[in-house]
Amino acid sequence: MVAAIVEVTTITYLTTATIYLFRIIKGPTIFDRILAVDALNYNLAVFMALLALYLEIPMIALGMIVVSLWLYALDIYVSKYIEFKEIGG
Repeated sequence: MVAAIVEVTTITYLTTATIYLFRIIKGPTIFDRILAVDALNYNLAVFMALLALYLEIPMIALGMIVVSLWLYALDIYVSKYIEFKEIGG
């Protein structure tokens, strides 16, 4: 039963990741691409959390935290670049 749920969840996450990757590549504007990267990374973080719970390996959650912090830093740098046209200290 649990294996079937994990299979369905994995297929769902892979399908949405494919859609997000298509939006990143073919996005009409930079804002669509940024939103797709955000969604893909949050999707990855949730998938890593579910994987950590399923495999009972809490160390996977550390990778999830790193991915989320990287995404936050990416959003800050992109918004700063869009507003000021420079990335500086």
